Amino acid sequence: MKVGFIGLGVMGAPMAENIIKGGHELTVYDRSPDAIARLVKAGAKAAANPREVGAASDIVVTMLPEPQHVEECVTGKDGVAEGLRKGGIVIEMSTIDPATSRRVGDALRLSGRELVDSPVGKTSEHAATGTLTLMIGGNQPAIDSAMPVLKCMGTDTYFCGGPGTGHAMKITNNLLATTIMIANTEALAIGIKAGLTLELMQEVMRTTMAWNQQFAIAMPKKAFLGDDSPGFAVRLACKDVRLACDLAEQQGFKAEVGRAAQRTMEQAIERKLGDRDTAVLMKIREEQLGIEVRQNSTVKQAAQVSG
Repeated sequence: MKVGFIGLGVMGAPMAENIIKGGHELTVYDRSPDAIARLVKAGAKAAANPREVGAASDIVVTMLPEPQHVEECVTGKDGVAEGLRKGGIVIEMSTIDPATSRRVGDALRLSGRELVDSPVGKTSEHAATGTLTLMIGGNQPAIDSAMPVLKCMGTDTYFCGGPGTGHAMKITNNLLATTIMIANTEALAIGIKAGLTLELMQEVMRTTMAWNQQFAIAMPKKAFLGDDSPGFAVRLACKDVRLACDLAEQQGFKAEVGRAAQRTMEQAIERKLGDRDTAVLMKIREEQLGIEVRQNSTVKQAAQVSG
């Protein structure tokens, strides 16, 4: 297939490379010339704007930071829709709200094109190996046509329903994952301040309902090593939680826990930490209590090897 890819960031770049590895002809665009150059070196063709990507493609994948970026890129001036042939498909893989997803999809359908929403789960490591989780929403014929491209990027595939349901699943997932992580930082910092060790808390909590995947997998690779180098940025996690809380309020429900998590991340953003990995939230707790939440040297080495 002739495929386009727009948004070559931490997740997008390895996803795009896997489309090339899948045997498809790829045209790419990103605001970063360096990001484009990386994909050109891997075998892609460069485009000057999203419209050119659309004109060169049967299917265009978008992986962008915010809902407004998706609208601008797909249906705005010099957007994908101006170049994409009738019958073409946009696979929207960003983390955005269902309303924006449906609005962009409706605009495409009015002009004889289709949108499949397929945001992703897991990490940049899984993006590199093509083993992401795909949360897919849309009309079945378009999904069927998009599957050869989607299979290049993910192995765990979930069909969520009609247009917008993939994005609803993603922001619901990220709301829970992020609030759990923030709750972890509070509990662990309190425990260390009270004289407990991280290893003891891990051992005990592994036997109780407190145990969770953030504690078991994600935090040992970053937060417990004191590593907040760029990964899943605080500003993006904050955006995801905000969208989920907004969705709740549109449905007549106030997400109190979600809003508290959002405020925590907004405080980090105010401290100019928005581009740091969410592990920086653990560092903020450490500063507040004058402690460090760290693995011992043996556990550190194991985490570094597994990472």
